[in-house]
Amino acid sequence: MSVLHGKHIVLGVTGSIAAFKAADLASKLAQAGAQVDVILTPAAEKFVTQLTFQSVTGRRAYTEADLWGGEAHVLHVGLGHSADLLVIAPCTANTIARLAHGLADNLLTVTALAATSPLVLAPAMDGGMFDAPATQENLAALERRGAVILGPAEGHLASGLAGRGRMLEPSEIFGHLRAILGRSGRLAGKKLVITAGGTQEPLDPVRVLANRSSGKQGYALAQAALDSGAQVCLITTPTALSAPVGARLVHILTAEEMKDAVLAEIVGTDALIMAAAVADFRPKHAAAQKMKKGDGIPQIELELAPDILKAVAGAAPAKRPRVVVGFAAESRELIENAAEKLKAKKLDMIAANDISVEGAGFAGETNRVTLLFPGGRREDLPLMSKVEVAEIIVEHVATLLEG
Repeated sequence: MSVLHGKHIVLGVTGSIAAFKAADLASKLAQAGAQVDVILTPAAEKFVTQLTFQSVTGRRAYTEADLWGGEAHVLHVGLGHSADLLVIAPCTANTIARLAHGLADNLLTVTALAATSPLVLAPAMDGGMFDAPATQENLAALERRGAVILGPAEGHLASGLAGRGRMLEPSEIFGHLRAILGRSGRLAGKKLVITAGGTQEPLDPVRVLANRSSGKQGYALAQAALDSGAQVCLITTPTALSAPVGARLVHILTAEEMKDAVLAEIVGTDALIMAAAVADFRPKHAAAQKMKKGDGIPQIELELAPDILKAVAGAAPAKRPRVVVGFAAESRELIENAAEKLKAKKLDMIAANDISVEGAGFAGETNRVTLLFPGGRREDLPLMSKVEVAEIIVEHVATLLEG
């Protein structure tokens, strides 16, 4: 997760029952390589402790007592000036009001006033408080100054009421922070279409002809592109994976639906990465009713499914992305088959992987990929995580676009 690696995040935690979720967010940020300094308000200390955050970040967590300690004359300035992001999650209505009016009466608010980094707030409060005119006016004032407001979500609140006020889940906040940090990356201003998952061709109303693709590599590519600042359209089949925050999703089932979606979305797009496992064959006729054992063994006639990359290659230049990347999952003659596909589909790069090699098959967390380019250039990648593979491919796409 290179977009977070080495970044200095100051995480403010205020007095809300959602404060316990902040520990999960701090842990996620630290695991991604960020340096996380936590500031607890006095009210936050009623819900969580310094030790909780120090345990998950490996760094000191600050409290109000530190404002009046030996570092008081520089602590808030040091924290505020060195931060890449100042995130307050949860952020109560009280703290929102203090920030909006420029009050600096505790360590967190004085740090916020001194900070030179983007300010990100994840509000959390009980029934009616978020929609109150005073809170809305305060949030509007903060947004005018450039603050980013994440949420809140609707749901069950601590009082037993239901409504807007729940802090977003840590995983969603984490995704937004990645997007904020990556917005000035190499692909800033670029539009990418990425496909993911395995298509499903109906045999009858119940059964489908499918493949074992999990969509993990495609989703990793979408996240890597977002981390590099791209606008991402992710065309995806059904999957259990969580969508990357910031990606625009287009849901499809069949190869035909994917072809239509790709051809519609690539107009005005800078790059297409076809990571989905698209069916080569489909039933010529799907049964209108569920096939039953009592009817005997069905005879299923197959036909060729649409060739999406061929359709893209045949599109008018104005409707074709500047860069097109394909994937070749093979079980034999890997390089020969991938090289032929690279040439026939007029690709700028193809990622070939032998699904029979240990660690490189479907559904796993790792992949072993060989990248092929026109002109015969080849790059063999060692066994690595699909996240790392995605980052390398996206870097190549950025280089191709820059060239």
